[in-house]
This record gives sequence, structure tokens and C-alpha cells, in this order.
Amino acid sequence: MSGIAALLRLDGAPATPADVERMVATLAHRGPDGAGVWCTGPAGVGHRLLHTTPESLHERQPLASAAACLVLTADARIDNRAELIRALDLAEPAAAITDAALILAAYERWGERCPERLLGDFAFAVWDARRQALFCARDHFGVKPIYYHHAPGRLFALASEIKGLLALAEVPRGLNETRVADYLVPLLEDKAITFYASVVRLPPAHRMTVSRDGVRLEQYWALDPGREIRMKSDAEYAAAFREIFTDAVRCRLRSALPVGAMLSGGLDSSSIVCVARRLLREHHLAPLHTFSAIFPDVPQCDEQRYIAALVSEGDVEPHYVRGDLLSPLVDIDRVLAHEDEPFYAPNLFLHWELYRAAQAAGVRVVCDGVDGDTTVSHGLLRLAELAASGRWPTLAAESFALSRRLQQSPWRLLWRNALRPFLPQRVRATWRLLRGRSPLINRAFADRTGLAQRLRALDPERAPPPRTARQEHWRRLTSGLVPFALEIADKAAAAFAIEPRYPFFDRRLAEYCLALPSDQKLRSGFTRLVLRHALNGILTDAVRRRGDKSNLAPNFRRALLHFGRATLEDVIVGDGSVIAPWVDLTALRQVYARYAAGGADDAALPVWTGATLALWLRKQRSPTHAARSTIRPADVTRDSRFAPDPLKGEPSHGTREGSPHVEPRRTGTSGAEARL
Repeated sequence: MSGIAALLRLDGAPATPADVERMVATLAHRGPDGAGVWCTGPAGVGHRLLHTTPESLHERQPLASAAACLVLTADARIDNRAELIRALDLAEPAAAITDAALILAAYERWGERCPERLLGDFAFAVWDARRQALFCARDHFGVKPIYYHHAPGRLFALASEIKGLLALAEVPRGLNETRVADYLVPLLEDKAITFYASVVRLPPAHRMTVSRDGVRLEQYWALDPGREIRMKSDAEYAAAFREIFTDAVRCRLRSALPVGAMLSGGLDSSSIVCVARRLLREHHLAPLHTFSAIFPDVPQCDEQRYIAALVSEGDVEPHYVRGDLLSPLVDIDRVLAHEDEPFYAPNLFLHWELYRAAQAAGVRVVCDGVDGDTTVSHGLLRLAELAASGRWPTLAAESFALSRRLQQSPWRLLWRNALRPFLPQRVRATWRLLRGRSPLINRAFADRTGLAQRLRALDPERAPPPRTARQEHWRRLTSGLVPFALEIADKAAAAFAIEPRYPFFDRRLAEYCLALPSDQKLRSGFTRLVLRHALNGILTDAVRRRGDKSNLAPNFRRALLHFGRATLEDVIVGDGSVIAPWVDLTALRQVYARYAAGGADDAALPVWTGATLALWLRKQRSPTHAARSTIRPADVTRDSRFAPDPLKGEPSHGTREGSPHVEPRRTGTSGAEARL
């Protein structure tokens, strides 16, 4: 976790240190251990440093090449260090070579193709004076963020957070109405859009070159949905998984300071903790700190028995946060200030307090099991494969075994995962129509922004449904929800000078798991089968064999109303003018009335969405923001790609494991697959 910033004056004017310093100053929370600014001619780069790895203790950025024709700023952890040092023929001792130096050397050797040679989490920018171009790249899944603004012929700027761009007077603050519509649906598939019309995100696995000739954007890596691995036995599949997963955890334990890990009691976080503590013990390092949210007053959310089973085996230093005593709106002004946007992450308040606990414990690196179920995959569409191939006895056996383990109706499992994928398009379209649109959307606003057209283009539910486990696996791994969640977590962790690391988003692990046969993902009622086999004897058996997952939704619904009622009454029942241009206030107030009356389990998320949008817009209009970031209903822009054609007149299940967000809408998954 560090902060990066860069700007390029496309009109040839000089980049001033004062501009870069303003950008870097807004990112001070990301790097309390040092700051640097470098400017020459039209280009400037800046950096805020957070010490995490041993090599970073003697790091200084921005980093210039020997001839000073290349200058780098990077927020990075590079995992294939030994391989790169050999390939680049670097003579210095490995301990003296920083990750930033590796990236710069890689760019010197391979140019724009260097991201293809990097393994790890990274966001970086290189000013190349020889080409008068700025080159930048982002890691494979989007763990490290890059936001940028481009005014052709005038200015290009990038930063780790939006606030770094807003520090420049030339960056407009206009609201992007298209993003507001996405938020209210919600639709999170667009990997570039933000709430600011002039600010976009560099998508994961992309590189970008900027010069006076324009911006060139390319994808340098993609998962291959056609690749398949075939081995001789379950033991071989398990051994390969264990080797890759262990190395993914080992890479993320590289730290100069104490290391921590989230521990929910679920399969994903527990797998990380058990492997991590074994590795730390083998190297005689300090015990792993674990951070757990517990819910004694909401027993259906509480997993203390699984956490206790793991902690009792030793070699961890546990820390606990009472999740049932926290408000989802805790520190909301500070959270919004760090996120820079409304955030569709109702359970972020739990991660926020866990990051706070990690900071208090002196931890700077926290491993997290976010979306391990996405990477390994439950493989529920194996049922569709069995149905398509006519393997009826196996289909029946798997359905009933899965039903027993998940405690769900076998007929519901069959319908969702074996039959519905084969429904004709017309039937599925009718089903979607019956479900209707978001209750929050102001209909005139939806029509004005071309929301219907945008949904047809981006909504996964409008696409042909996957009919194999690998197709579904690929769709989830490449979903816009993945970088969206990682970006939210990045900014929340940065508030506490914490670097989150995600072993399940290791490129090698994702490629391996996607290529597995479906019976390595689901068999005999066990989902994520290969992980369970691989960690036999390592992962606490009570967790390894569990089939259920805790549901955090009851705690969220209870806490939002119990602790946040006064705020909800204020922004929803009170003066709603701040959201009236975009939200159907009558419908929102009716939903809130049902929620406040103690019923309507499905009402909490719409209430949360409307309330957080209102709180953010109020913050933008407050006197402290008025000079820099006022947003008015007229000061809006929408994405013209999805504007209605005037000639045509067109206009959860929450689960416990790791992730700081709630599934925004059903996308043909079972409750077992739904995100937190």
C-alpha cells in the first residue's frame, strides 16, 4: 500500500512541483513513511511510501534510471522476484533490490510488454523522456487502483485515489448520472466508470500509454476459458493446488512488520490462516495475528465455534471485534471521505473496524479470504453438465447430496443449476420483466440516461446464461464486481495504513482453478472439493468439512435500523431534495416504512443505497466542500454510449466469507455462491 500520482501537460506547458505536491498531499494517509516529487518539462510524478516489505525499508520513490530518462512511481508487491532478477541479469544482492527497481528494470528491458512478466499486485506509472510518453499498468485483478483524468490536448493525470485528481484545479467535479443509475439498480459491471464524469478507472490487467498523440489502452492478460487440466487422480489435483496455494500465501507474508489475517471461520479465511501459521512457524517468525468479527447477540451470524477450533490449535494471536454492536453507518463521514464515492458495500463497516484493530495491533499487512469461493468455485453448474449429458442417476445423487450439505431443497437446486440455464431466451426475458426494476429509480431519470439500453449491454442477467461450471466460473472471475470490491477495500484499509493482500487473487491460482474439471469443484455434495482435499491435515477439520456458510444479512438488517435509525429518518423521511432528481422518493419512503415496521427483509439494501447516496451528495454540498467539489442537479454528465436513441424513443443472500460487499442482485447463483 502506497500512494502514486502523475501528471502530463499535453499542451507542452511545464509540470510544476506545486501541482504534484498537492496531489501527493491528499494521499498522505496511504504512505506515512515518506514522500517524493519529481518534475521535468511537461511531466511530474509523486509518491507516498508505506513500509511493508523488507526491501521497502530502504526504498525511495520516485525512482529514476541511471540516465534519468525513465522515472517510476509504483504501488507494488512483486512476487516473482527471483525469476525477474535472473532474467534481468541484476548483479546486486536480492535484499538490496526493491520491487520498484525490478519494475523499472523490467520496463527498460521489455518496454510496454513488461506487465506480462510481472506477478503480484501492482499499479505504476513510468515517465519515458525518450518517447515523451507516460506508461502505466495495473495488476491482473485490480488489487491496486489507478484513477485518471484525460483532457485531450491539455492534461493527463493519474492517482491512487480520486481525491488525488481533485487536488488539481483543472479537473472538473461534475457528477456522472450514468454512475448514479448504476448505483441505484445496482449494476457494477462497468470497470472504468466513477461518480465523477471526468474521472475513470484503469481496468484490471490493462496497460496505458499517454502522449500528446493521445491515449492508447490495451489488455495485456486474460483468463482462458477454454483451457482444461487433466490429471490422473484426486491426489494429483490436490497436490498441485496445495503447492500453488501455499506459494500464494507465502508471497503475501513477505513483510518487515507483523502480519495479520482476517478469520471469519469460513473455509477461505481459515485456509489462509492455517497455511500462513504453518509457514511462519517453519521460519521461526512471530505468530500470525488474526482478526475476527463476532456476533454473540445475533447467533445466526456468529461463527465463534469454528474460529475457536482454529485458534485452539495455537500459533496465532487472536483479536475480536463485536460486529453486533456496530452501526453500518459508523464513521460514515470519514468512510465517505476515504472512499470518494458512495459505496455499495453494506458490510464494509465490519472490515473498517477490523482494519482499525489491525492498526492498533501494530500490523501493516493483512491477508484476506475475499472471494475465495469465486476463485476456487462451488461448481454448481456441474448439475447442468450432468443434465445436458443425460447422466440422470449421477445428477440425482449429486442434487440430494448437495441438498443435505447446504440444507436447501434439492428441487430448488435442480431448478436453479440444472434446468434454468436451458430456458429459452423469451422465457427468461419474461421472468426478468416480472421481477421489475429497482424500486429506487426515478423513472424519468432512468429513461433520460438510457438505463434500459445500458442494462441490455452490461447486465449479466441479459447475457446468454452459462451452461457449464467453467463458463460460470469464468464469468464470476471476470465480473466487474471483483475490482469494485477490491477498490472499496483498498481505500478503507488505506485509512488505517494497512495493506490488504489476497491469496485467492493470485493469478496462478485463478488460472489453475478455472482449468479444473467440474468434478474437482463439486462432488458428493462437497463444493470447492479440490481445496478440501488439498488442505487435509492442514486446515482445521471442523472447518474443512463444513457445508454451511454464515449469513451476515440478519446482523446488517438489525444494526442498520437499531443504530442508524436517526440518520435514516433524516435523509429519507426528512428533506430528500438532495436525491430527488434521481430517486423515486415516494417509493423509497414506502420501502423504508416497511423496513422500520419490522418486516420486509428485502428492504434493507434499497434503504441503505438511498441513504448512502444522500449522505454523499450532502457531503459534496457542505460548506467545506463547496469551493472544490459542489455537485448540482444541472452539473451532471451521462455516458453518451447509453443515451436513448431519439428516433426509437428507448429509454441476497449475504454470506460470511471475507468480502466487504453484499451481492447487489441475483445473477443466477444459489445462496451458497452469493457474495457477502
